[in-house]
Amino acid sequence: MLTESEQAVLRDFRRFRVTTGQMLCFNGPQLERHREAFRRLTDKGLLIKDRFGGGYSLTPEGLAAVKACA
Repeated sequence: MLTESEQAVLRDFRRFRVTTGQMLCFNGPQLERHREAFRRLTDKGLLIKDRFGGGYSLTPEGLAAVKACA
């Protein structure tokens, strides 16, 4: 089960139509507001933290979670 904050992050990936192998960059306030959600989604294997600051990519499992997110 995903928290509301985790779902909000995944909805951003859907809004920008990001798929696996593509990076989405988050900026200051949004990155700070969802910091724990990014950590948990990474720990769950749904996101990969990129070297570029604020950048995250979806794993195949993460893409499936994006599609399942309302």
